[in-house]
Amino acid sequence: MSEFINNVSQKRQEKLKEIILSLHNGATLEEAKKAFKEHFEDVTTKEITEMEQSLMKEGMQVGEVQRLCDVHAAVFEGSISDIHSLSDHNSIPGHPVRVFKQENERIVELIEKEIEPFLTESGKSADLMLRVGYDRLKEIHNHYARKEYLFFPKLEKVGITAPPKVMWGVDDEIRAEIKDILNDLGSIDQDETKTREKIKLNIAKIKDMVFKEDNILMPMLLEHMTFFDWVLVDSSSEEMGYFLEKPTESWKQETKSEPETIQPFTPKTEGEVPFDAGSLTFEQVNQMLNTLPFDMTFVDHEGHVKYFTQGKERIFDRPKTIVGRHVSMCHPPQSVHVVEEIVESFRSGKKDNEDFWIKLKDMFVYIRYFAVRSKDGKFLGTLEITQNIKPIRELVGEKRLVSKD
Repeated sequence: MSEFINNVSQKRQEKLKEIILSLHNGATLEEAKKAFKEHFEDVTTKEITEMEQSLMKEGMQVGEVQRLCDVHAAVFEGSISDIHSLSDHNSIPGHPVRVFKQENERIVELIEKEIEPFLTESGKSADLMLRVGYDRLKEIHNHYARKEYLFFPKLEKVGITAPPKVMWGVDDEIRAEIKDILNDLGSIDQDETKTREKIKLNIAKIKDMVFKEDNILMPMLLEHMTFFDWVLVDSSSEEMGYFLEKPTESWKQETKSEPETIQPFTPKTEGEVPFDAGSLTFEQVNQMLNTLPFDMTFVDHEGHVKYFTQGKERIFDRPKTIVGRHVSMCHPPQSVHVVEEIVESFRSGKKDNEDFWIKLKDMFVYIRYFAVRSKDGKFLGTLEITQNIKPIRELVGEKRLVSKD
């Protein structure tokens, strides 16, 4: 029986791939829809995911799958069978699923009320309204960033890599288009007809992404995310930001103290040191700190030197013999009082940091002092960071990880 089910599943996969590849080879959207209806009553998000994964394993480039992804939603629309599982989570006030769904509703509402009505108009007044609408729409970055940094890591951990790559690529296209459109709307030399065509294509792509998020991504997440995964997403969401407004209801109140008791980053390997976000071995920590492009020195709450980095290029000499020495004995007499005043201002809570900058030989040295405090505000010591910022001050233009083209 299981062999029969596997054969049926494999045949469905092959047919799905055949339909999508027909688009790759020039078939129209209507032809693809017709073929889909002939062979399928419905399709699951798992099947869509596996189909995209398979295409990429067989050599199709991410960019091409991404291009085809723009029409996947149109082919499968109304035929995705497992979206009903969203309803339970969507009814929980403040739950990340509900928050994400509400943001998508806000995105569509903004497009339909603040952008589309002005596409058929021309002149400065219409341009101004479109500019206002797009100034608000650019906050979609927060919505996409939460998806990319809070949702995708879980999918990647369970081996689902193709959909995140494809979606992220489309997200970046949308962001770049929004930036380009805002530049056009702010230019006195814009081609009005061309700008409005850009807007139509951009909002169509955004609406397609809304559909994919609601009907493909969310069911996929619900299949793999545990309760504690959602708690971690919830606790990290505010740091990433929201689209236009924060949730009015808090899911944390419903989960009471669970977030505080969870230890999501318990070391998997014996001997690793656990941190707030991850764990590292002693060697990794030591070499990572020594690789930083600046010098760091930590002085404890009593004023004794506890640690300093050992980078390849040192700005000031710091022999290992200074470890354990009182900071007042590590500076020339004429500057000791300044150091002591800084430390005292940290200890009292009057200040949290102090900066200095000097010219030294052929360097421009930036010296920064920071108060290090426990989570409850207790003074733990002082961190000194020293860096030659001359190369940074000389930077011009841009060097990006991703080409603009």
